[in-house]
Amino acid sequence: MEECQLPLIDLRGLGSRDERERAACAAAICRASSEWGFFQVVNHGINPGLVRKMRSEQSRLFRLPFDDKVSGGLLNNSYRWGTPTATCPKQLSWSEAFHVPLSKVSHKDCYGDNFTEVMVEFAAAMAELAGTLAGVLVENLGHSRGDFEDICQESSCFLRLNRYPACPTSPEVFGLVPHTDSDFLTILSQDEVGGLQLMKDSRWVAVKPNQDALIVNIGDLFQAWSNDIYKSVEHKVMANAKMERYSIAYFLCPSYETSIGSCREPSKYRKFTFGEYRSQIQEQVKKYGYKIGLPSFRL
Repeated sequence: MEECQLPLIDLRGLGSRDERERAACAAAICRASSEWGFFQVVNHGINPGLVRKMRSEQSRLFRLPFDDKVSGGLLNNSYRWGTPTATCPKQLSWSEAFHVPLSKVSHKDCYGDNFTEVMVEFAAAMAELAGTLAGVLVENLGHSRGDFEDICQESSCFLRLNRYPACPTSPEVFGLVPHTDSDFLTILSQDEVGGLQLMKDSRWVAVKPNQDALIVNIGDLFQAWSNDIYKSVEHKVMANAKMERYSIAYFLCPSYETSIGSCREPSKYRKFTFGEYRSQIQEQVKKYGYKIGLPSFRL
């Protein structure tokens, strides 16, 4: 498997006093979003100590007994494992996760005071970074970041805590099946184990882990809104035979009532609400065993 180095962008440029440096940094973000759909950011403003504390609490959470995770009411009863809809091995994800609405992360009955405080701080930092990146992408297409902030409130976004157990049975087992993300954009903090792969130039390439960087990828909604200028790229996680893998993803989402239309005409997609999009994806997975996504809404 060919290993790739994602575009690496130093976000200090966005805060520079030099207008040319700010413009160059913004241009790099937009170019990577169009050409790759993925990029890495460093000097992103999230304290490394906070990331370490979040990973430590995440590891402690996943070490709990299985029954406690399934039925213990943890993190808004958001625990998931495997793929309940799978009908064959290629539809199976060898992983477990907590998919937590940001509106619930401050509830102290989720998992105790310490974890709640760390998760609230981490979610706020990721939300600020997501807003900054989305603002750059929106302004690049001639729109106001204020308009975008109105449709992506923190209360409609999610954190997903992932654990991929070691899987000695097969090197071909998916930790997470091939998919695109059904949001505007995703920010991923991952450990050093690796396993993330993405589709580039019609072939799968492995993403080299970078402990100092966060990974950002464009979701389906930004591709539709940008009229295919920004790309939502298929990606997957491959299970590791000997090592478990941890990651934390932040999903920038609108409310289910939000109407998604293209930012310019002629539009390549019909308008749809986020709720309609999610509902159709669920039906597709139930019927076919996989997501079709945006092509279903193309004009």
